[in-house]
Amino acid sequence: MPERERNFAQSSRAQTRLHEMVPGGAHTNARGSDQFPDGIAPIIVRGEGARVYDVDGNWFVEYGAGLKSVTLGHGYAPVVQRVCEAARSGVNFTRPSVWEVQAAERFLDMVPTVDMVKFAKNGSDVTTAAVKLARAATGRDLVAVCRTQPFFSVDDWFMTTTAMSSGIPRAVGDLTVSFDFNDLESLRTLLVKHPGQIAGIVLEPATGTREPQAGFLEGVRELADRDGAVLIFDEMITGMRWSSAGAQSVYGVTPDLSTWGKALGNGFSVSALAGAREIMELGGLNTDKSRVFLLSNTHGAETTGLAAYLAVADSYSERDVVAEMEAAGAKLQIALLDAIAAAGMSDFISVFGRASALVFGTRDAAGAPSQAYRALLLQELLRHGVLCQSLVISAAHTDDDIGVTVEAFRRASEVYARAIESGTTEGLLVGRPVAPAIREFAAPRKLEV
Repeated sequence: MPERERNFAQSSRAQTRLHEMVPGGAHTNARGSDQFPDGIAPIIVRGEGARVYDVDGNWFVEYGAGLKSVTLGHGYAPVVQRVCEAARSGVNFTRPSVWEVQAAERFLDMVPTVDMVKFAKNGSDVTTAAVKLARAATGRDLVAVCRTQPFFSVDDWFMTTTAMSSGIPRAVGDLTVSFDFNDLESLRTLLVKHPGQIAGIVLEPATGTREPQAGFLEGVRELADRDGAVLIFDEMITGMRWSSAGAQSVYGVTPDLSTWGKALGNGFSVSALAGAREIMELGGLNTDKSRVFLLSNTHGAETTGLAAYLAVADSYSERDVVAEMEAAGAKLQIALLDAIAAAGMSDFISVFGRASALVFGTRDAAGAPSQAYRALLLQELLRHGVLCQSLVISAAHTDDDIGVTVEAFRRASEVYARAIESGTTEGLLVGRPVAPAIREFAAPRKLEV
């Protein structure tokens, strides 16, 4: 039976309406319509496993679900059941709930490198809280961030380092300095330039595309100790994807503080700040130093997010979710590279990274990275049932899902080859190229050629 051609009319109308009501047309930049080809930006109705369904009745195999937060699949019954149980018993109270006790006990058992934990609702809040603790613990103002990693927080201390620093006082920017991943010398130089002034060193211990070189994290730990700076690992992506105990357990380097989110709740809103008791207690009641106002908000410990985390933790203890993702990702990568090679496109389309966190790259006929060619690939994949800003897999992806993905890449690669042969995406790409999510100005409407 021939594949039904997908229509995106209702999604396009809904997206237009969103732009009328919501700045940017979405509540997260990475979900914006500028990240997808013109007229092919599905508005999702529901998800099931590794597939999603849109308002036009189209289905897609989805990757990077919930910005890498869904590792067990959409609508995963054990998580949904536990969340419903919590919601039926009340969501928010005047005093702490039993869910807070259970979640904290479970987290400290799951991550033996930390002494204390405090839960919140999103990654930016806990990472900013870690920076505040670092400043309080050291009495210093400067924060060193890894500039070769893309994102740490929506808050001013980090956004001042990006192309979207509008609205942030210039003085704030003077308080954030930067170094490079896998480059100990760049960090060492920074510490020499600002002796005794850097409160915290913030980095992801690894990314989907870059593992730490031998000795790098150990060197960062040593430099932080020597300078008296607080070492902060952002485990938003690596936590529950590299290991249930985080990348710190994989690489054997323990930070002073670490921040968690995304997969913690399989898409539900829950995040965590964890670390050494001496530093964490600065936000508690048992400190003889000036207290830190630490993650105190109305919805920080509402019951459904904590219940979701407990259900996720149960699933990770009952099965090797990380191993499942890595096995499926490895199978996907091999099959995709074969399909791309068969189309003669290996020099122009790449699939790379850690098996559980794959990404793809697109190059034009001259071999340069290209947003227009990325848009063309996304367009053809969407037309054939695959929704993927990345190829970050979940434990819900089946062999059938991988098969659909490989076939979609095979067809997309054939169209891509025509564009490479002609030296342009014109006539093949409908509308404008996609654009980086973090940029200073609006994306140009003109096609890149």
